[in-house]
Amino acid sequence: MSAIDSRPAQPVEKLRFSEKLGYGMGDAASNFFFQAFNVFLLYYYTDVFGLAPAAVGTMFLVTKMVDAFSDPAMGLVADRTNTRWGKFRPYLLTMAVPYGLLGYAMFLGPDLSPTGKLVYAYVTYSLMMLAYTAINIPYSALTGVISPSSDERVKVSAYRFVCAFGAGWLIFTFVRPLQEMLGGGDEAEGFRQTMMLFAVLSVALFWWTFAATKERVRSAPMKPDLKAELGALARNGPWIALFVSGIFALMQTAVRNGGLIYYFKYYVGDDGTWVFSIFDMTAIFMSLGTVAMVLGVTLTRPLTQRFEKQHLMIALTVASAVITGVFFFIPADQYWLMVAVHCLASLIAGPLAPLVFAMNADCADYGEWKSGRRTTGLIYSGGGFAAKLGLAVGAGLAGYILALFGFIANQPQTESALLGIRLMFTLFPAVLSLLGAAAILFYRLDGALVSRIESELAQRRLSADKP
Repeated sequence: MSAIDSRPAQPVEKLRFSEKLGYGMGDAASNFFFQAFNVFLLYYYTDVFGLAPAAVGTMFLVTKMVDAFSDPAMGLVADRTNTRWGKFRPYLLTMAVPYGLLGYAMFLGPDLSPTGKLVYAYVTYSLMMLAYTAINIPYSALTGVISPSSDERVKVSAYRFVCAFGAGWLIFTFVRPLQEMLGGGDEAEGFRQTMMLFAVLSVALFWWTFAATKERVRSAPMKPDLKAELGALARNGPWIALFVSGIFALMQTAVRNGGLIYYFKYYVGDDGTWVFSIFDMTAIFMSLGTVAMVLGVTLTRPLTQRFEKQHLMIALTVASAVITGVFFFIPADQYWLMVAVHCLASLIAGPLAPLVFAMNADCADYGEWKSGRRTTGLIYSGGGFAAKLGLAVGAGLAGYILALFGFIANQPQTESALLGIRLMFTLFPAVLSLLGAAAILFYRLDGALVSRIESELAQRRLSADKP
């Protein structure tokens, strides 16, 4: 008789399609602003709102000091929440409207002095990031309690990112056409109207997620102990590896996406002329890349059934990084080659996001198994902080790179400025991706150990439920 019985103590409830889809809609709601910020916010601040690139870069970095406290604080608050709706779902209901209103406010573009504009950007961006924390940390933590099964969490994470990248596809494909049509040629008005539409959709989708989902993993009530919870997190080696990797991964996302509009406007020469129907070169590039990424997401579960998550994440990250680096050598007049290479890199990168969130859920199980404390909210808040820190540092770097290489908005660019834009879109993010892959070498949580943890935690919960 083996020492460890890897069979679950009780049958695992399979999640229905309606719940997996409903859960995924929450990340669609997040991405109506998240992806818009990734691709368009730096450009909006410099070329539309009229802020200096270096000032914007500094703002992105300075405001992250708030997140250094707000993200873990939100995780701790969520872990201590107990309602008839669960720990995490109530925040999807209550924070959706503030989230939508603040996202819209960021693009109002009031006519102020240069200093007034910068203050307005600081205030609205900081408040929006607080609202994002208050709704997205609980939403992400919901992955860890929607099912006790690692396999079910991989499935629901795949749905999540199909919906997330689906929303991303809508943004990448239609923001520029919508901006032109709704603004009537006024770029600032176009952004205002487009973001108002996204705000309404975000609120509705978060409420859908609240109504469609259920929390199934209930840990035994435990006296709050901040020192013990933070200590358990600090000893969670697999989570620390994901945390460090996440910083580099989102840095590369911010740097590359921050450079995308500049790359096509100033290097490729996209002047907004329609190439197909109402879509210009930039919109087609982003749209097709997102379709390829969605296809990549659908490969997540087949790949995780065949390969260890750690090995898979390293291999996909390295491959995507190499292809991104190759982009530097593509001439400006080879547009369709750019599209093809971008689609290949996006297809390969597709499974990475659902992998990360499924691995975070495994880290929550690991932490409970090792310490006896389940800190799902804290686990995901740490991951959320890593993501926002990476995005902020990456966006800050993008602003500084533009300033360092002599970029001047809405002017013909020097050779130096064009080089900076190309590096920002290609080689710099490739290097950051490789650093993220290196961190995952320290994620030592394989399938056999995950199965053992699931089985032992199921036995503990069953014993705790007995009178």
